Amino acid sequence: MKKRLYWLVAILMTVVISVYQRMTGPTHPKRVKIEMNGEFYQTKLPRSGVQEDELVRLKGLPAEAKAEIHYRRYPTDDPYTTADFSWIEGEWQAVLPVQPVAGKLQYYITVNGQDYPASEPLVIRFRNDVPVGILLPHVLFMFAAMLFAIYTFLLVVTGQAYQKWLKITVVTLFIGGFMLGPLMQHVAFGPWWTGFPFGTDLTDNKTLISFLFFLGALASMRWKHNRWAVALAVLIMVVIFSIPHSTNGSEYDYKTQTIGTEK
Repeated sequence: MKKRLYWLVAILMTVVISVYQRMTGPTHPKRVKIEMNGEFYQTKLPRSGVQEDELVRLKGLPAEAKAEIHYRRYPTDDPYTTADFSWIEGEWQAVLPVQPVAGKLQYYITVNGQDYPASEPLVIRFRNDVPVGILLPHVLFMFAAMLFAIYTFLLVVTGQAYQKWLKITVVTLFIGGFMLGPLMQHVAFGPWWTGFPFGTDLTDNKTLISFLFFLGALASMRWKHNRWAVALAVLIMVVIFSIPHSTNGSEYDYKTQTIGTEK
């Protein structure tokens, strides 16, 4: 019964961490509230696109609105290009032109003279489309690694045998982060690895840091204080995997026409 409870807690924690990471990431669509004539309209503005023009839609906004979109290559000092939204099939639509792989556009919209977002323009990054046959296994293995790690932690703090689940955690993290992860990166942007020592991609680097701590915990299994090493590895994993996904990721340099990592 206790282990069923441990699994339930591990699943809930994994889901919460995964959702938080996804929702706070720089590629997650940005929710924007548009005010017009005393009414508020919710819309989502994209921050990730594939290798085709990206459609920006202002759902629910009435036909009498006046909407424009302003965009420029990022990071550059190019002047903004402005285009009008068009009323198509009962909604306002505009297009952001496709960029090279890992290329970015900085943009914002204007509705009836008011800019959105009001704080600072958004950034959208373009990539190759990743087949579900690569994306889904990667997500499942990374999800499983977090799940097994938290379950292992619960066994550690309650004084139960944890060694088997530590090994399973290391294997799933290796497959998800160092086999399927680089494959995802390669298909989406070209490079296989953009973390240390080749770049500053936080997704790659946080996977590397977490894996090294788990390797240390695995290598010290005969140590009498190994439980503390395992607990530390799990806590570090939870903390660093809470960092928003795709931060400091691949970025196209318009001057050199090469792909590096975000500066």
